[in-house]
Amino acid sequence: MSSESYDDIIDLPHHQSKNRPHMSNLQRAAQFSAFSALKGFDEEIAETARYTEEGAELSEERKSELGETIAALKRGQKISVSYFLPDAKKAGGAYLKRSGILKKIDVIAQFLEFSDGEIIPFCDIVEVN
Repeated sequence: MSSESYDDIIDLPHHQSKNRPHMSNLQRAAQFSAFSALKGFDEEIAETARYTEEGAELSEERKSELGETIAALKRGQKISVSYFLPDAKKAGGAYLKRSGILKKIDVIAQFLEFSDGEIIPFCDIVEVN
């Protein structure tokens, strides 16, 4: 093909629809952007790959020691607690350390409450300082 065959139309203005508004380059590009054929698949893969630790089972002797330590705690005391936080989405969890002012010790409901409102169940605690 030679360029002569387009000489009659090459300088004509680009067609603009009278019925539809002009689309911006960003809107046009969005039409051709990548899409996920399997919605949520990437999130599921990331969740499966996320590491969680298994919670260790404490011996009866260690549980007894922790019980005595917790019984000796006083409201308003600054403490440091290491505990196991179970994962909400899959088996396992993570070991965390929390320091703060003790607001409440509930021996009936079996939890410690810090001054900022965070609650740690006795059964999750592995160490108290």
